[in-house]
Amino acid sequence: MDEQPIIIKRKKKVVGGHHGGSWKVAFADFATAMMAFFLVLWLTSTASPEQKLAVEGYFRDPVGFTEGGTPNPVDLEGSASVINEATQDVEANQIQLQDEVVEELADTLEQRRMEELFQELKKRIEESETLQQFKDQLLIDITDEGLRIQIVDRTGRPMFDSGRAELKYYSQEILFELAKTLGSVNNKLSITGHTDATPFNGRPGYTNWELSADRANTARRALVAGGVRPEQIARVVGLADSVLFDQENPTAPVNRRISIIVLNQKAADDIRSSAGRGGVPVIDLTRPTEAQESQAREKLESGDWLQEREAPAPGELNW
Repeated sequence: MDEQPIIIKRKKKVVGGHHGGSWKVAFADFATAMMAFFLVLWLTSTASPEQKLAVEGYFRDPVGFTEGGTPNPVDLEGSASVINEATQDVEANQIQLQDEVVEELADTLEQRRMEELFQELKKRIEESETLQQFKDQLLIDITDEGLRIQIVDRTGRPMFDSGRAELKYYSQEILFELAKTLGSVNNKLSITGHTDATPFNGRPGYTNWELSADRANTARRALVAGGVRPEQIARVVGLADSVLFDQENPTAPVNRRISIIVLNQKAADDIRSSAGRGGVPVIDLTRPTEAQESQAREKLESGDWLQEREAPAPGELNW
């Protein structure tokens, strides 16, 4: 009987190590999910209420939701095809903005326009030989009413003679140069005259109030002659020494100045609305009383107004 061969089986143990690296895939998925989660948190914290409502409407009805999207399809080549007529199942919706949003956008555009005008004036001052000589007398800034240009007096170089409303020749040239830029905008202009605190003693009844108003009106005439349209002028006022530039030194030359403001739309509307007729006046001084109306009616009916009156004596006033 033949002997059968002896077979020996040896089992080889395989060590799994670090699970073949599958944990890396799981960790990458987890990191991606966390990144997406924090991205959503960041977007929701910076989104406006209108945007949040639009996202909420989409998740409520993804198929029928049309707000915030566009009805214009895009073909495969990337060019947009415009549809003028709405289909039966999708109506064209017009985006309606709230009044506050519209006003905020308008204010932003107005501010940007004022800043551009500010840069344009600075460039003109640098390029103009006339303005370059007197740039230390020009102060330009942006206020709540608009872009303000102040032409101030300097020691030994005033805009006007003392107590007079006639422009110096170089002051007129400054206004002519500024008018070239101011006349090219559509904004309304406000012109204000200022004096220092020194009382005016030139003639009786004429004070710094009259002097500042006359100087503002002189500046208006010079600007119109230089190219500003007459209908651009919205306000010409004299403030005397009520608004000093240098509060600590009321008699300083810098207090004597002409201020030109390129008004923004809000300031121009405020001037127009405040000057217009509001409601019924509390006291109407032009309306006669009932007694005066009755007396005038009796006089008209009696015919006394037809009687001739004696002529006034020589030198006698007859108002």
